[in-house]
Amino acid sequence: MTPTLADIRAAAERIKPYAHRTPVLTCESLNQKVGARVFLKCENLQKVGAFKFRGACNAVYSLTNEEAARGVCTHSSGNHAQALALAAKIRGIPAYIVMPNNAPSVKKNAVAGYGGRITFCEPTLEARESTLDRIRLETGATLVHPYNDERVVAGQGTAALELLEDIPDLDVVIAPVGGGGLLSGTAIAATELKKGIRVIAGEPEMADDAFRSMREGVIVPSINPKTIADGLLTSLGTLTFPIIQKQVEQIVTVSEAGIVETMKYVWERAKIVIEPSSAVAVGVLWEKKIDLGGLRVGVILSGGNVDLEKLPW
Repeated sequence: MTPTLADIRAAAERIKPYAHRTPVLTCESLNQKVGARVFLKCENLQKVGAFKFRGACNAVYSLTNEEAARGVCTHSSGNHAQALALAAKIRGIPAYIVMPNNAPSVKKNAVAGYGGRITFCEPTLEARESTLDRIRLETGATLVHPYNDERVVAGQGTAALELLEDIPDLDVVIAPVGGGGLLSGTAIAATELKKGIRVIAGEPEMADDAFRSMREGVIVPSINPKTIADGLLTSLGTLTFPIIQKQVEQIVTVSEAGIVETMKYVWERAKIVIEPSSAVAVGVLWEKKIDLGGLRVGVILSGGNVDLEKLPW
């Protein structure tokens, strides 16, 4: 079932006691640089440092008490793992997280710190899925997919819901796209809240499977993508792709150089710590491959989890 605006509103109420309502910030020098009025929705200031907490929290609090008692499970090496572990911890239930054994130790430590019960596996999709299946059968835990889950998509859509409540007269909303959970939730919220609003996605040139999927009309899987925007490596899902096809105007690719330049500029001039995946969304404006001059543009800054030992400049 495709989530609706009603589902997103229900998710907003459900997660309200636990998730931050993140601020919308502006930067005059950025406006001048890109030639548009830009409103930055700061999900880098969300719990776990990313929008992912919204979807994970909505999924965890959608469970009945009986389901919740058996816990939740997922496979993830990134922000979703941390988000699900924290949401489960707040509800007081177990979270079983399958992580590849080569995941960065900063991410392993974060998941463990939030109380996630980690099982390591070989860094292949087959190993991740088979390990997860075994744990799910052993524990009876509910699977919460990082993006191909109605509860997760509805939760992610609450960021755009808040953005349009705060800045109702936007012409365009831009979000980054990986698996499409944030983008599809954003598209549903934005297009149902404001008639004629344009929804545009940013995607790395070096991981442009969503761009190619839109062009081909079928999901084109991501094959070994190499981009600094490590939050956008996944392929679209069977739930997210049809929503994006129907409600997203276009996907704009951003160069690796553009991602780094944008990220550095936002750090320096807006004083906001964003990760490369967030910079991809701003990069749509930065590289000016499409004309958004003079428009009021909302940009969802998806997260701010950066390894400070490995900054790209």
